Amino acid sequence: MSQPREQLQQYVVAPAEAPREAPLVLKQDEVFGVFDRFGDVDSSQHPANGVYYNDTRFLSRSQVRFAGSRPLLLSSTVRRDNVLLGVDLTNPDLYAPDHTLFLPRGSLHIYRCQFIWQQTLHQRIQVKNFSQETVDIRLDWEFAADFADIFEARGTPRTTKGHAHPPRREGDAVVIEYRGLDGMRRRTLLRCTTNPEDLSTEGFYLTDKLEPGAERSFEMTATFESSHDGFEQTKPSDYDGALASAAAHFEDRSPECSVWTSNEHFNAWLRRSDADLRMLSTRTPDGVYPYAGIPWFATPFGRDGIWTAFECLWMNPAVAKGVLRYLTRTQAQKVSPQQEAEPGKIIHEAREGEMAAVGEVPFGRYYGSVDATPLYLLLASAYFRRTGDREFLEEIWDAIERALAWIDHYGDADEDGFVEYYRKSEKGLIQQGWKDSFDSIFHADGRLAEGPIALCEVQAYVFAAKMGLANIAGRFRGKAAADRLLAEANRLRTHFEDAFWCPSLGTYAIALDGEKKPCAIRASNAGHALFCGIANRDRALALSNGFLSDRFYSGWGIRTLGEGEARYNPMSYHNGSIWPHDNAIIAAGMSRYGYTELSARILTGLFEAAASLELNRLPELFCGFRRRPGKMPTWYPTACSPQAWSAASVFSLLKSCVGLSINALDHSITLRYPVLPDFLDLVSIRNLRVGEAVMDFRLFRSGSGVALTVERRTGALDVMTLR
Repeated sequence: MSQPREQLQQYVVAPAEAPREAPLVLKQDEVFGVFDRFGDVDSSQHPANGVYYNDTRFLSRSQVRFAGSRPLLLSSTVRRDNVLLGVDLTNPDLYAPDHTLFLPRGSLHIYRCQFIWQQTLHQRIQVKNFSQETVDIRLDWEFAADFADIFEARGTPRTTKGHAHPPRREGDAVVIEYRGLDGMRRRTLLRCTTNPEDLSTEGFYLTDKLEPGAERSFEMTATFESSHDGFEQTKPSDYDGALASAAAHFEDRSPECSVWTSNEHFNAWLRRSDADLRMLSTRTPDGVYPYAGIPWFATPFGRDGIWTAFECLWMNPAVAKGVLRYLTRTQAQKVSPQQEAEPGKIIHEAREGEMAAVGEVPFGRYYGSVDATPLYLLLASAYFRRTGDREFLEEIWDAIERALAWIDHYGDADEDGFVEYYRKSEKGLIQQGWKDSFDSIFHADGRLAEGPIALCEVQAYVFAAKMGLANIAGRFRGKAAADRLLAEANRLRTHFEDAFWCPSLGTYAIALDGEKKPCAIRASNAGHALFCGIANRDRALALSNGFLSDRFYSGWGIRTLGEGEARYNPMSYHNGSIWPHDNAIIAAGMSRYGYTELSARILTGLFEAAASLELNRLPELFCGFRRRPGKMPTWYPTACSPQAWSAASVFSLLKSCVGLSINALDHSITLRYPVLPDFLDLVSIRNLRVGEAVMDFRLFRSGSGVALTVERRTGALDVMTLR
């Protein structure tokens, strides 16, 4: 089925010839870059390529040429801490006009390294002569800036644009400037610390003479600025000083708690995931917020930020605090159909680009997700249980009550006891759960569901949110408030079981349509009911076993849709693909019911997937094909990588396997039915802070079970293992 016209602005266009290898990415706060393996940027070849600032591409071409030719690639990678992109290159065979070879390939080593710091891309190119002859070298750095909005870059057509000024020389810089339809001036300033032989508005051309064994460095910068008014005259820091600051900034983001295991491949996955989370975490006025993913979602998303915070809550609750504070500040205050906003609703997405500013897309502040509001409440109660931070909960309690009011009034407009959604903006999302593809909610015969739609997982989130708040509301608003929330949650559980359970399928329907008819298909959404504890124990066991059957489990992970369902397609975005965060949620649900050995199977599949992928990085999603001997997971062509909730999934999966729960309110750590997967013999957790207490402990295989030893403990903190 073709994509509906109104949904095209959410559609990501895949290039006709996808890159053979994943691109290399850098990010620092609001600037991120997507580079090819040479460290080049060429958006004409790959639409995602570029360096972006505040949802606009400020550099659409950045290419290095040697003697007019592209160097030969030796290797390239991003440093383990995600700060520096390094590329090893060499010269190709070079011929004189009479066709005689005057410089054999491999005579020169060209090392190109780049990083981003304070709205500037820094670049250094080092050339060393390994030949026995003196060599005249010429390096060209060619550049361009198209100032494409992020939605334009990913395929949304535009009929009009602002004014692009011709590139100009301004002192020691080339300035490329654009005034958008939003009145914002955006400009890129390009500089070279070495006096170039030639400088044009399209590039710097650098020459030198290298004796045998000699080495030469060239440094260039691209600085990105935007303003409604004028610009200050500033210059970026020098390369070495900026690199030192960027590395220190990375270390400052390091969480106190750390995990080490007996398996070095698993440790590599942990390190990569930690580095990706630090890179995606962006400073906001409310604290650090994990931006969703590169390239298309490098911005705050309510749902993504909440799930990322959940996944690493046990080891780094500061992420949850930053997320909750940001979502509280941006909570909707009034009704705005164009933004899908209603009082108390939690934001779906925020954008800073031109198209959002002038209303070509509704995503400047867009509230079109039905699940972010109950998830916000669920995270708030989980954060309080994890930290005991009463002062912060008092700070956001009014927002909590507004979110509860949204659930009961706007979320359940027909007063049937379920929270539904129905698109109110013609430019907004058709589907407003986490599976937001237009074709993700359908009936068994493949017919798309007509709204308003009540999603399975959303009712589970509301149940868990009210249960969680009932357990703490008495501390803030008295026993009557707690009793009311508990009664509402229990009524919802009964109503949910009656309306959503499909006995013939052994699962919950993915949704109820506008006529309250169940969309009776097998989908991973039901696994979120496990996470929330709304399922009774018998049904929880049936769900758990079903997710690890061949219908769902590919060998790498659990598919979003059961094999054999009407719209099943392992190459689709939501109808048969594998999403690491979805698997982590399901594994956490299994662990909640004590099925930690099943959680360990999910961890094993995703660990083996991560170990087979470059940089040990799990992407946003990959295709759901059945695992084949000697084959890696099949890449999804427009998947974001890194993606915050995929990066954080390893921490949640490990927690689920060992059945870890932390309660700061009673100063306790509990491990329920801990299991270590076959590839792990030992897990060491250091500097786990609970209130004022800190603990180091080890989990290790002991016979057929798992034992625990406490290596250090300061403060009052009890540890209990249930087997």
